[in-house]
Amino acid sequence: MRTGKETRKTNETEVSISIDLDGKGKSDINTGIGFFDHMMELLAFHGQLDLSITAKGDLNVDTHHTVEDIGLSFGKAFLQALGDKKGINRYSYIYLPMDEALSRIVLDISGRPYTVYNANLTHYKLGDMESQSFKEFFTAFANESKTTLHIENIYGDNDHHIIESIFKGFGRALKEAVKITSDKTQSTKGVL
Repeated sequence: MRTGKETRKTNETEVSISIDLDGKGKSDINTGIGFFDHMMELLAFHGQLDLSITAKGDLNVDTHHTVEDIGLSFGKAFLQALGDKKGINRYSYIYLPMDEALSRIVLDISGRPYTVYNANLTHYKLGDMESQSFKEFFTAFANESKTTLHIENIYGDNDHHIIESIFKGFGRALKEAVKITSDKTQSTKGVL
């Protein structure tokens, strides 16, 4: 079973996450941020991973701390679920359209965290979530999962469609990267 659990409690947030990389795409998401819940449900469905997230945060301030701490916890649980990473595909890329929007997600579960995020959203908020918080989520995930992650919205007019294409694409890229494709570690170094 490739599963992971992470709990994080600070003065600003309380987050609990469980993940099953070999799930069916089931999710139980309750972050207090409706739009983010929707995006995480899409991620779980398209990534075919089972994901449970419960979060309470200082949403009276804004969504930044809650979303970032979910990213940190998700990254740690994901890394735990990967175990020794033996046999995983490691790399993946996907282009994903959502109506007029097209986004590209490329990742490498390399042990080297790095994030490139290019999505020029025009609205300050989507639903009840600040647009800048999306970058914080992906950066936090990449740092804690030790993944190189490149996200680029190639074009699009509707911010909802842009972010939805990114989250669906991210889920599908994760699914491809964690797929077991051999009995060997996919690195000349012998470790990831």
